[in-house]
Amino acid sequence: MPQPENLTPLSTRLRTLAALFFKLGVIGFGGPQAHLAMMNDEAVIRRNWLTSQQFTEGMAMCEMLPGPASTQMGIYIGYLLGGQIGALVTGFCFIFPAFLIVLLLSWGYFEFQQLPQIEALFLGFSPVVTAIILAFCWKLSKKSLTDNVARAIAVCVFLISLFSQFSILLQFIIAGLAGLWFYYFQDRSSSSRNLSIFPPFAFLVTIPQETLTVSSFWGVERIGEFFIPLSWFFLKVGSFIFGGGLVIIPLLEFNVVNQFHWLTSTEFISGVAIGQLSPGPVVLTAAFVGYKVAGVLGAIAASVAIFTPSFAFIMIAAPLLVQVRRSARVRAFLQGVTPGVVGAIAAATVPLLNTALSRSTVFESVIAVTIALGALVALLRYKTPTWILVPSGAIIGLLYNFLGEIVG
Repeated sequence: MPQPENLTPLSTRLRTLAALFFKLGVIGFGGPQAHLAMMNDEAVIRRNWLTSQQFTEGMAMCEMLPGPASTQMGIYIGYLLGGQIGALVTGFCFIFPAFLIVLLLSWGYFEFQQLPQIEALFLGFSPVVTAIILAFCWKLSKKSLTDNVARAIAVCVFLISLFSQFSILLQFIIAGLAGLWFYYFQDRSSSSRNLSIFPPFAFLVTIPQETLTVSSFWGVERIGEFFIPLSWFFLKVGSFIFGGGLVIIPLLEFNVVNQFHWLTSTEFISGVAIGQLSPGPVVLTAAFVGYKVAGVLGAIAASVAIFTPSFAFIMIAAPLLVQVRRSARVRAFLQGVTPGVVGAIAAATVPLLNTALSRSTVFESVIAVTIALGALVALLRYKTPTWILVPSGAIIGLLYNFLGEIVG
């Protein structure tokens, strides 16, 4: 790849990057694989900014990092073409359109959630989202549960998550340390003192419990109280999303529903559905949580915090990331974390299933179960994109409401 100084002037490159990644942020429906395909088409095939080998190496590096891989790949491309400023420009322009969509949908949800039409929408949304989570868990388990150690880690995390209030983040760290022991140290009989390079105590800070009503639109009256709790919590979450964006599900459910009481179970699954509706990464569900807690200011605080690790990893440590990726210790740690993620997602799905499928009437419950099963088959058998399934579920919910009004 040519050096940046041999390309067009920096200001021109930055404008080109901004326009391109804003466009991708608007049209990027279809999830991370669709995002990566679009970036490959633009950066490798159309513009020759990167070779195929460079793009593949960058993609593998971003897949290793915590955080949304497609967003990080965009930041990485910006870093290569425009340095630190280029990384900021591409990341911001890619995230911003989806953030606005999630913010608008969050406002609409909390403003009009009592309307029958909105309830009908989420009658269809919720089972589809649950099916998406189940399908993700199934696919991840097929890749990661390949030996007895991995299966044991997954089962332990599943049981602990389901029947206790033990921190999900600490469970992931312990699972990673187990992977480090079984997949690295046990084979090499190395000293266990090297385990100290992982600082689990950084995740022990807790946030006071709150039972919240919906904030005002801007959230001025709450941001002073909740800025630090929101920012610190989502900074931790953004630092530990290994294995794909849906890893956010158990982390959020455990904390924002069960511990902090910022969201109800119904609001939580609705927030995940709204995250799926946007063209950006599903981790933008953080904006939904932030809006409920402290309005627009809370949504900004939560979104900035959850994406900060992604920017930091690329902008600060990009020259070292390839070497880190090749580290046997890092690979062993991640080999332990991944089955832990499977167990945590499986445990998180249990209450989500109850919320999505338990309805006020038996007939509604049957409809919800049917939608969930249909979406699961569509995902696993026919590889149907999520951006098609979620609106389809909403249409079914609206049709049910329409027919109910006619019959009634």
